[in-house]
Amino acid sequence: MGRLTQLDEQKKITAVLQGRMGSTRLPGKVMLPLLGKPMIQCVFDRLSRCECLDDIIIATSLLSEDDMIADHFTSQGLKVFRGSLEDPLDRYYNAAKHHQIKHVLRAMADCPFIDPNLIDKQAEVYFSGEYDFCHLVGEFPSGLDTTIFNYDCLEKAWNEAKKKSEREHITSYITNNPKLFKIGSYEPLSGLYHHRWVVDHPKDYQFAKTVYEGFEKSGNEFGWEEIVQFLEHQPEIFDLNSDIKRDEGYLKSLAQD
Repeated sequence: MGRLTQLDEQKKITAVLQGRMGSTRLPGKVMLPLLGKPMIQCVFDRLSRCECLDDIIIATSLLSEDDMIADHFTSQGLKVFRGSLEDPLDRYYNAAKHHQIKHVLRAMADCPFIDPNLIDKQAEVYFSGEYDFCHLVGEFPSGLDTTIFNYDCLEKAWNEAKKKSEREHITSYITNNPKLFKIGSYEPLSGLYHHRWVVDHPKDYQFAKTVYEGFEKSGNEFGWEEIVQFLEHQPEIFDLNSDIKRDEGYLKSLAQD
C-alpha cells in the first residue's frame, strides 16, 4: 500500500473488503484455496499492492460460521469489523464509521482478479473530479468492478435506502439516484463484457483455480492484460464458466424488491 505524506491526508482511501462463508451456490467460497491461500487472502494481497490505499478492513458478519474469516485475519494482526448478515449496507456503513474512514474502496472477497493498477487509476479519477462516488463502467469482466466513494455518500445511502437490492448491494441506492450525488466513472476496458472472473459457482472456482495455477510462477502479480492473453491461448479455460449469466445475484435481489 502507498505511503501517504501529510499533504495527502485528505486523500486517504481505505478498502473495506467484504466476505462471508454463506453462499447458496458455493458455500464457503471465500476460504477456498487458490495456490494454497484462501481466496479472500488472495484478494487482500492484491489490494495490498495498491498505491492509493492507506489501509484495508475486513468486513464480515457476526454469524459463528464467519469466525473462520475473522480468526484468519486477526491472527495476522489485521483489522476486522463484524456486523449484520442480513443488511450488508449496515455492516459496511458501520465498518466505515467505526474506523473513521473518509474515502472508501469497496472490494469483494469473491473477486480474486481485481487489478491494483486499475484501482490506482480509478482513484486518480475520483479525486481529480472531486466526486462523491466513482465506479468502473463499460465492457469489463465481471469480477473486476470496484467502487470508491466518500463517507457522506455512504451515510446518505445507509439512511435512505429501503429496497432489499439497495441494502444488499450497498452502492445500488447511489447509482439509482444520480441527482443526489456527484458520480464519476472510469472506463479503461472494452470488448471484455463476456468475460466472467467472479467466483459464485463451482464452475467459477474451477476457472479461478486454473488461471491461478497458470500464473503460479509469478505468484499473485499478474494483471488483467496477462489474464486476457492467457485465455486467448487457452479458450477451453474461458469456456469453463462462460455459460453463467452475469449479475444474477443482483437481478435476483431486484426481483425480490
